[in-house]
Amino acid sequence: MKRIIECVPNFSEGRDRTVIDRITSAIEAVEGVKLLDVDPGEATNRTVVTFVGEPEAVVEAAFRGVKQAAELIDMRRHKGAHPRMGATDVLPLIPIAGITLEECAALSRRLAERIADELRIPTYCYEAAAFTPERRNLAVCRKGEYEALPEKLAHEASAPDFGARPYDEGVARTGATAVGARDFLIAVNFNLNTTSTRRANAIAFDVREKGRPMREGNPITGKIVKDEAGNPVMKPGTLKACKAIGWYIDEYRIAQVSMNLTDISTTPLHVAFDEVCRAAQARGLRVTGTEIVGLIPKRALVEAGRYFLEKQQRSTGIAEEEIVRMAVKSMGLDDLKPFLPEEKVVEYLLEADRKSGLVDMTCKGFAHETASESPAPGGGSISAYMGALGAALGTMVANLSSHKAGWDERWKEFSDWADKGQELMAELLRLVDEDTEAFNRIMAVFSMPKATDEEKAARSAALQEATLYATQVPLKTIRAAYAAFPLVRAMAEEGNPNSVSDAGVGALAIRSAVMGAALNVKINAAGLKDRAAADELVGEAERLVAESQREESEILAIVERKIN
Repeated sequence: MKRIIECVPNFSEGRDRTVIDRITSAIEAVEGVKLLDVDPGEATNRTVVTFVGEPEAVVEAAFRGVKQAAELIDMRRHKGAHPRMGATDVLPLIPIAGITLEECAALSRRLAERIADELRIPTYCYEAAAFTPERRNLAVCRKGEYEALPEKLAHEASAPDFGARPYDEGVARTGATAVGARDFLIAVNFNLNTTSTRRANAIAFDVREKGRPMREGNPITGKIVKDEAGNPVMKPGTLKACKAIGWYIDEYRIAQVSMNLTDISTTPLHVAFDEVCRAAQARGLRVTGTEIVGLIPKRALVEAGRYFLEKQQRSTGIAEEEIVRMAVKSMGLDDLKPFLPEEKVVEYLLEADRKSGLVDMTCKGFAHETASESPAPGGGSISAYMGALGAALGTMVANLSSHKAGWDERWKEFSDWADKGQELMAELLRLVDEDTEAFNRIMAVFSMPKATDEEKAARSAALQEATLYATQVPLKTIRAAYAAFPLVRAMAEEGNPNSVSDAGVGALAIRSAVMGAALNVKINAAGLKDRAAADELVGEAERLVAESQREESEILAIVERKIN
């Protein structure tokens, strides 16, 4: 899985577009980073920037943005409505895909140290990157804001985590920066069939983590209960990591529960939706739909789609697009306006810049490209595609079986098989393009210079490296295709009997994928100078070919018996 993180730095300039553009240009200059949003605020004199990419690229872009801000923004002249303590005020890293919050925290700490060492900007680490429990809270790190920095830098207890030194002209200009890591924050509004802000607020207080003040007697007008220190005693709501209020939106002429989900691992979107629905129903109201503010990570929608499918006892082993569509319809994300995943989902925005591969072609286009005079795609890519089709047929039988009338008690059994089939199919489709990439690497070696002995040696080494890779890729295809045999065997034995022939065709396709990929292993291994490595690769391929022929024979025997 590709590793993707998001960065949302807040810069203390929201009025001078030239300064903002120079900062964002420095961020965009880093290859592999995509700028998603730039949101300047006049009153706050602050700009929130959102960009995403692979971790190393995002960290580098963040550093360059901080460097540019330090050069262009003088905090001695800054005025704005929003709390702030530096030219780059806060800098959170957020895991999106293929990376954990803990890994983002480690990246944040290294980035904070680099900012302090190279740019001489004091840095505090907050949220998941904090070194102490107190500093997990950004408000603690930023206490007193920019104006309090001379006092904070003078005391060890309030000094920054990196870059501690007496207050000087440099700090006066740049201020300090808080670098952290947090989970993705989803801003979401739940639409209600009422215009009452009071009732919307009541629902918000029911569910938000903070809850509402406890009262004596009447829960609305009774005297607020206070503790010994004179602070209100709160009755917590039902959802952790949730902040919420109620409001009325004149544009839509409805009230909403407006919510921030600050930890979607603790409280996923679909859990919040169901709980707001429950709380609304208890007060005689209905949730009519959901509005996502800003962007959302794909996993939030996939988890929601799978959740609602499971509630219906339907198979979750379907295409990702259909799972996302289930989430959209189940939560009414298109209630107020069309919800376009390609514009709202972080990963889909990234994929929009990805070059199309063979698997993005139509069936007809793929066939025509294969038949052209170009040597790629060749047998390796075709073998991977045959394997994907074999896994797809097994998955189809699993989905048909999961929804078969009278088999309702077995839906989860077949759904699990379909999930496995989707994983194998995705891996084999990825290998369609990887096999062609392996061939292209070999072709690229032939364009390397060979005028000197050094160049010849480098060319020879590169050719061996590319040849080894071109041998390993079809072996990965063999392994992935062979792993689909248990799926089609189970569907031949236990699946919908009306589709047993489809399981049989799946076995034929998988065996063909294994045998075809094995031919590519052998022809590429012949070019390896390391004969021990070559023999090992070929040996594994031949073993799996023999086993795949046995698997195919046994599965076809099951199919014939079921048909007859």
